[in-house]
Amino acid sequence: MASIRESLARTRRSVFGQIAGLLGATDIDDETWDDLEALLIQADVGVETTLGVVERMRERVRQEGIVRSNTLQETLWGELRALFDTPVPLRIDDPRLLTVVLIVGVNGSGKTTSIGKLAHYYRQRGRKVMLVAGDTFRAAAIDQLQVWGERAGVPVIAGHPGGDPGAVLYDAIQSSRARNVDTLIVDTAGRLHTQYNLMAELKKIYGVAQKNVHAAPHETLLVLDASTGQNALSQAKHFQEAVNVTGVVLAKLDGSAKGGMVFAIRQALDLPVRFVGTGERIQDLAEFDPDQFIDGLFT
Repeated sequence: MASIRESLARTRRSVFGQIAGLLGATDIDDETWDDLEALLIQADVGVETTLGVVERMRERVRQEGIVRSNTLQETLWGELRALFDTPVPLRIDDPRLLTVVLIVGVNGSGKTTSIGKLAHYYRQRGRKVMLVAGDTFRAAAIDQLQVWGERAGVPVIAGHPGGDPGAVLYDAIQSSRARNVDTLIVDTAGRLHTQYNLMAELKKIYGVAQKNVHAAPHETLLVLDASTGQNALSQAKHFQEAVNVTGVVLAKLDGSAKGGMVFAIRQALDLPVRFVGTGERIQDLAEFDPDQFIDGLFT
């Protein structure tokens, strides 16, 4: 399995490598702060998050009498780490008869691939997993999910293209109980003719889960494409308005130089990043660890 550090190679070589160079053996002046702000924004940390981090660093410099910029790197690490609370444990990990996990996100974000990786991840940990092809509006989505189900070695419940995704989920819930499945991972539509239609379908499938399984859906994970940077945040807000998103899967981190968006996700969306895609193989999925992540940005 590729590590978080390996997946951050492009981000580290591009912007965060420049930040490490900036925080070298020079005196701190106004230009240091301007350059640091510009680089953090370039890394897709986000304007608001960047300004907050730099302001807190400047205050610490004043209070602690720091004059050399090589001392600033440790200060920056500390401020970036402080952005992450310790999230509550994933409800997927709770022992229960049936856990329902909705996966939402736009088409092309890496949603289907992430579902396959999650299925493999939990199957390797002893869970009995089933996938649900709830994106019935795109025939290719059903075919792609079935391919990933075969790779992960888990069954896939699917209906006909154009069918009712709520009915597919209902059938899958009944089937999972008959087969003693404990983890149901549900694909959902990523694009319909209008945004209103998309959000209405998401609410409907959310309601089917609520009605038929106690406390479901137990997690609603939003897949975001790391390579899209700040554009992903506006997508995320639309999904948050439709359903109760509980966390983020950051896909394609290994192919992006915009790893700094993890900080923007945490601040702008108030959502924990739960998993990151670290490569193209089915096993290339890692639970997000902020200490490993920040260390991987600089070293």
